[in-house]
Amino acid sequence: MFTPTSSVAISRKAPLASSGSAQHPIADPGDVVRVQFQVDGVAMVQLLGPQDHLLKAVERQHPLVDLMVRGNVVTLTGNAVQVEAARRLIEELVLMVKSGREIDGVEIASSDRMLHSDVTTSPAELLSQAILTSRGKSIRPKTLGQKEYVDAIDQYTIVFGIGPAGTGKTFLAMAKAVQSLQRKEVERIILTRPAVEAGEHLGYLPGTLTDKIDPYVRPLYDALNEMMDPDVVLKLIASGTIEVAPLAYMRGRTLNNSFIVLDEAQNTTPAQMKMFLTRLGHGSQIVVTGDITQVDLPNGASGLQRATKVLDEIDDIHFALLTSDDVVRHSLVGTIIDAYTRYDAELQAKRHENDQADTSNRADGRSGRESQSRQTQGWRH
Repeated sequence: MFTPTSSVAISRKAPLASSGSAQHPIADPGDVVRVQFQVDGVAMVQLLGPQDHLLKAVERQHPLVDLMVRGNVVTLTGNAVQVEAARRLIEELVLMVKSGREIDGVEIASSDRMLHSDVTTSPAELLSQAILTSRGKSIRPKTLGQKEYVDAIDQYTIVFGIGPAGTGKTFLAMAKAVQSLQRKEVERIILTRPAVEAGEHLGYLPGTLTDKIDPYVRPLYDALNEMMDPDVVLKLIASGTIEVAPLAYMRGRTLNNSFIVLDEAQNTTPAQMKMFLTRLGHGSQIVVTGDITQVDLPNGASGLQRATKVLDEIDDIHFALLTSDDVVRHSLVGTIIDAYTRYDAELQAKRHENDQADTSNRADGRSGRESQSRQTQGWRH
């Protein structure tokens, strides 16, 4: 896979260490080194990507490294520690390409984080398991958080996938639902959402009841059509094997032998969440997804927030928490999420300071009034 051609320490600060009779330079973290190796067994265009965008993604992960490719020879020059990290990252990417995977910038960033974490399994092995293959594309977890989320769905009866937009929580849950149906582990798939307007007033919607409901559940149809042939989806919906419906339609039902996905669960009330979870029948599995930072309810608590407190210690229920590191959309999405998180934290801290100041002022006011009252009583005596 890798054929080393040379490894040269450019900095003169590198100490020498003996290995047998020969002496080899050991790179200090502050050294600048140049490492060359030959990549065998893969087409370089697959490794580098169109317009070398994968190469640029590696450079973004290791800004202190200059990366140059000529033919199948890769040269890394820069900070010794980052050069070694970049070499390990490229080695993982080669393994992914050899396994037939199409890699992108998200997997490069995720693999690099895993290589710097305590995870002992290599990223190429950890993220190799495909859930579905549709139209020549494999649906698989792309981050460590997504992998843990998918594994939890395999292990627990009820799983809550909680995280910001773009972390794949709904898409992966639906992929697992389709996989279970194809394996005949369940007899049907039920996909549901609360019909809550996200701050806008849609007003009167023309058409049949189905037409009125469609805007609320359209994202679920779109995801299904990515995983299955649209004609097959229509047939399965017509036969009742796949049901896409608002949450209100779940009331009073017992759902047996089903894979049930509740999306946008942050917009359920506590009563709705309790109603939904108690629909669970024999041979069924539930995945609840939502983002507790995007609650659109006009008043009252979110059923998803309440569930994290009420159900946290119950066996066979798991809460998978995804973060901005698990965002698989444009790289800016994760940055935007982090920016809003910092802003909200600063705003909350300021509110806390203001509340403390108000409390202190009220206490000082009461103390002053009490002192003045005591002085007045003294004068009267």
